[in-house]
Amino acid sequence: MSFRQLALCCLSLTSLAFAEVDMKPYPEAEEGMVRHALELEPKDREDDYRVELILGKTVETDGANRHFFGGVIDSHVVEGWGYTYHKLPKLGPLAGTLMLPAPGTPKVKKFVRIGGEPYLVRYNSKLPVVVYAPDGVEVRYRIWSAKGEGEPIPKG
Repeated sequence: MSFRQLALCCLSLTSLAFAEVDMKPYPEAEEGMVRHALELEPKDREDDYRVELILGKTVETDGANRHFFGGVIDSHVVEGWGYTYHKLPKLGPLAGTLMLPAPGTPKVKKFVRIGGEPYLVRYNSKLPVVVYAPDGVEVRYRIWSAKGEGEPIPKG
């Protein structure tokens, strides 16, 4: 077997090994919680990307008000491994603006997220993004990217 064939074989095995997310280092989900894992695809310049974690529920709303859930996502480190995972200990109450809907406004089902600033985590395709959330909470994500070296701010 030539060096090139050996290298290709090793690359193939590496890809196969990575295709299955290794969850052994991460703790099992506690009772009433669900563990979610997102495997990210490798990208050039991964430092130019972030993953936004969006947690919430699909609920019936009045269609006129802006709604959000209370809740705080915490980051934790797996002891002995140094891997980060994220946890929403509990979903807070549903809150929203208090505008009076027009008479006859139909109820609508929509995804309502946790309020506050977006929760962004580092993009790292070598490790899964692991999130623990209460049973019934939806875990969604968005990929954010920045292009270029940035623009200078004028002096002044």
